[in-house]
Amino acid sequence: MSRRPAPHLLSGPAGGGHQARKRFGQHFLTDEAIIGGIVRAVGPRPGDALVEIGPGLGAITQPLLERTGGLTVVEIDRDLAERWRARQGVTVVESDVLKVDFGALADEPARAGRPLRLVGNLPYNISTPILFHLLPWAHRVQDQHFMLQKEVIDRMAAGPGGKDYGRLSVMLQWRYRIESILDVPPASFDPPPRVDSAVVRMVPLAAPPAVDETLLGALVAAAFSQRRKLLRHGLGRWMEERPQPLPAAAAAFDLQRRAEEVPVAEFVALAQALAQTADAAPAA
Repeated sequence: MSRRPAPHLLSGPAGGGHQARKRFGQHFLTDEAIIGGIVRAVGPRPGDALVEIGPGLGAITQPLLERTGGLTVVEIDRDLAERWRARQGVTVVESDVLKVDFGALADEPARAGRPLRLVGNLPYNISTPILFHLLPWAHRVQDQHFMLQKEVIDRMAAGPGGKDYGRLSVMLQWRYRIESILDVPPASFDPPPRVDSAVVRMVPLAAPPAVDETLLGALVAAAFSQRRKLLRHGLGRWMEERPQPLPAAAAAFDLQRRAEEVPVAEFVALAQALAQTADAAPAA
């Protein structure tokens, strides 16, 4: 997370007048009060397996590094990646974050099996794909603190019954406790984005409901595919096309509702029931 910060943040490899690149969705954070608030919220400690997604010019990277002595950064911009390689204590993964195997990252000897702590000012144009990309590794993560478009965080944390509640809400709340912790105005960035931003804290649930993530994802996608219509039009047809007979618990699921009315727990329970039917089906 960075922007054209105060001079002390531009010293060393992260300075040099780098221009934000639109194709990477770069907006560099510069507001010292916001930077301090994020660092306090993360609460970095020596020995943490910290990974920052998109360090940029180092507004957040620098204070994290000062408090931990070392961290890993994921940076797609080769110029910025090269600058960070020259910085002691920083391990650079030069890659598109959507191609990074965070499980393998957690297994590297430098982290010794410690849970990852993820931080980042995520590119707003691909923030949702990144959140879904990280989902399979939630069990390897201690917490996640991300700067995102405020509208996205509202959707992540939304409860049933409102327009913000949707596929993103269900899939993330099944696996994380989600809390918006800090609002960030456009003027805090260079260049300023055209939207309001916020910082979200995501803590993986210690004992999430056991469910097939792929099946749950397909079910929820079908449910919200026609969110203005009753579930029987989207989810109902999807269930009818499944090869196995529906179990009683699934057949009793109320399809005379809209998807936005269904709590996360009910979607999970339906996926669990459908998975049991698939497991019980005889081999062809």
